[in-house]
Amino acid sequence: MTFVLLNNVDHRDLRVAVGHHARYGDAINQTRVFPPEFEELQRDYAILLRRDESDRLYATVLLGLDPDENLFLDGERWDARYIPATRARGPFSIGHDADGAPMVFVDPDHPRLTPDGMPVFRDHGGNAPLLDHVSAMLQRIYVGVQTEAELFDALEGAGLLTPALLQLDLDEGRRYNVPDCLTVDTDRLAALDPETLAMLHAQDHLRPAIWIASSLGNLRHLIDRKIRKDAHG
Repeated sequence: MTFVLLNNVDHRDLRVAVGHHARYGDAINQTRVFPPEFEELQRDYAILLRRDESDRLYATVLLGLDPDENLFLDGERWDARYIPATRARGPFSIGHDADGAPMVFVDPDHPRLTPDGMPVFRDHGGNAPLLDHVSAMLQRIYVGVQTEAELFDALEGAGLLTPALLQLDLDEGRRYNVPDCLTVDTDRLAALDPETLAMLHAQDHLRPAIWIASSLGNLRHLIDRKIRKDAHG
């Protein structure tokens, strides 16, 4: 995968297929997410924290239960009110130019690039609505990368993180275990001392903590999606 800097001269005729499908890489059972989108995510998805190989915390949302399964895919449509930024960005990414300024890049070999897709630029060179939307998603990713460590460190420092023991029971005795996840402990959150609570609120870490914790209620909806999918083959 080789990204090149997007510009309205070299890419004036660039068009991008919209919609979602396995051929675009959407057949995945989880995807990376970032704090600036937690408010929207918690309405549809379970937000889970994990640790990478360097023990650093990052966030994902659960999309399916089996490998390569995205239960939010419905034909060419993503069946949710909000699509995670990592999936909504399409063939675009955010990087830096020679001066270190953030810029939009594009993968010229991405399968979404097609002659009958939506235009990226207007006829006279301005951004088309598609690029405006993609830029907003990339901005969320960019800000999230800059700020997520501070948030997760604050939650961990306050003693709010706890293992999420996810045992998802379906019909006929089927059970899915989702290992190595963390979430926010609501009992610990409710018992925080006033000083720690005020600090989290002042740093705007309290709202994301609540969104992470409340999002686990969406696991029931994910199970329902799985049961419906299996029933209809």
